[in-house]
Amino acid sequence: MKKLFILSFVLFLFSVLFKPNLTAQDTGTITSKYDFVPGEKVIFYDDFTSENIGDFPLQWNTTGSGEVVTTTLTEGRWFYITNAKGITTLDSFVDLPENYTIEFDVIPHKDTKNNNSNFNFYLLSTSKPKDLMYGVARPGDAGVKFSFEYNNYYKAYYNDKGKTPDLSGREEQPKIQNDNKYRISVWAQKERIRLYIGEEKVFDLPKAMSKDFKYNMIRFDGGTPMISNIRIATGIPDMRNKLLTEGKLVSYGIYFDVNKDVVKPESYPTIKEIATILKENSALKIKIVGYTDSDGDDKSNLELSKRRAVSVKNILVKDFGIDAARIETDGKGEGDPVAPNDSAVNKALNRRVEFIKL
Repeated sequence: MKKLFILSFVLFLFSVLFKPNLTAQDTGTITSKYDFVPGEKVIFYDDFTSENIGDFPLQWNTTGSGEVVTTTLTEGRWFYITNAKGITTLDSFVDLPENYTIEFDVIPHKDTKNNNSNFNFYLLSTSKPKDLMYGVARPGDAGVKFSFEYNNYYKAYYNDKGKTPDLSGREEQPKIQNDNKYRISVWAQKERIRLYIGEEKVFDLPKAMSKDFKYNMIRFDGGTPMISNIRIATGIPDMRNKLLTEGKLVSYGIYFDVNKDVVKPESYPTIKEIATILKENSALKIKIVGYTDSDGDDKSNLELSKRRAVSVKNILVKDFGIDAARIETDGKGEGDPVAPNDSAVNKALNRRVEFIKL
């Protein structure tokens, strides 16, 4: 009996120590409780692909310094904020309605002077969008500040002569680590704001946004991060109505890395909603069509778009149990653009997945 116990313990220990680290890319599947749904209409996008390496990006402004870079840590081009004491904002305000989403990729990078990877992100209401220094301690007329440190901190404030108290709080997990890539997602709905790091909902604040102010600016300060793929979009898509009634759903909530066909985990809520519609309407059949922007050659884009459509189908079949016979796939590459491929925003509009009722 003692020998049997020792053998069982050894086998258990071996299984723990040598258990393979399976990821979404390894298995081709995605599982998540992530409930973030990106906005439907893209109103701002910047991935810095049209910028020259070493230049300061055209759509931004700063009191400090920064440049567009590449990094061995990951693919793509990144805006590297190089002065932790500087203030970095959009060059022009964005007209945000009551409901919208903000997403960006970030690589926290150690500020050699302060020896840490901290940085702050603000969503502001400002009557002076060109004045970067307007309200240095409490920027703008109202705002929500998220600080990414060894733990995560938020502060919401309104400059209304003390009528509304500041809100603040701290979340110990998850921690932001130096030179790791993270997806930050913000979902604002009237007074409510939610913040996610990757697939983890970190804050869900029902009364952090003021009804008396119009939010119109984003800001970074307090660190030297690298940021990219900044996407601001409005409107929550009515996927059910568009697919069942109108017969076509154009989705911007399904994500892939550049030139790859692996579905990223943040696509889960969108694909889950598609699966729910298919399960509730057993006779419904669809065609999934992938599209790209015009970067790269036509043949490669066409092949990539077809593979991406197949990847989405595979998720619906493997993860959600949808009958493969109900789904056709196709890809049009850079064909049938919905906007000219002449800006980062328009290219983002052309990179899409369409679901067509058959």
